[in-house]
Amino acid sequence: MSAPFSLLLIDDHPLLRRGLAELFESSGEFRVVGSVSGGAAGIELARRVEPQMILLDLHMPGLDGLDTLHMLKLDLPASRVMVLTASAARDDLLAALRAGADGYLLKDREPEELLDAVRACASGQARLDPTLSALLAGGMRDDVSHEPARVELTERERQTLALISEGFSNKLIARQLGISEGTVKVYVKHLLSKLNLRSRLELAAWAHRSQLIDGAGGQ
Repeated sequence: MSAPFSLLLIDDHPLLRRGLAELFESSGEFRVVGSVSGGAAGIELARRVEPQMILLDLHMPGLDGLDTLHMLKLDLPASRVMVLTASAARDDLLAALRAGADGYLLKDREPEELLDAVRACASGQARLDPTLSALLAGGMRDDVSHEPARVELTERERQTLALISEGFSNKLIARQLGISEGTVKVYVKHLLSKLNLRSRLELAAWAHRSQLIDGAGGQ
């Protein structure tokens, strides 16, 4: 059995943090290495323990979740950060993705759904609350400067984009397409540049509203 993922919890509700810690510890797949109530304390602790996974509330007193997220991604680029929030507002979702969130989940998810999503995110997959997919795709119509018909993608880029839209990590995409993980990273970088996007979740949303990727996931 592989070692459990190290997990840091940043949320201003103590009862929620305690419940989350019990949920993840009892799964045997996570080791909670810290639980704090604010962004500043979360950043300080994250720098010390360098967790593989961070669960972050979006709206907190003091340093808010977006500023915390931005600093975490600058200081700890290897750490995966999933926003866990009560906010289903489009502006909050888009701002979190632009700040580098690796996932965005609402707090009303069932425990097993939360575990599955955080497990997938910790393993390298992008995870978005299923109720927000349409909201994200609609919100991007005004943000993406390139229309689908004007974007020229190579066949490998199209295949990579299709697999990203299905939540595949770079490692799984490499295995599916029979190429190296380093090559996948190059394709992802090219896609972000060509489509003027900033994250894998934005790529996935673009793919879902585009006609370019139909049938592109196979070899």
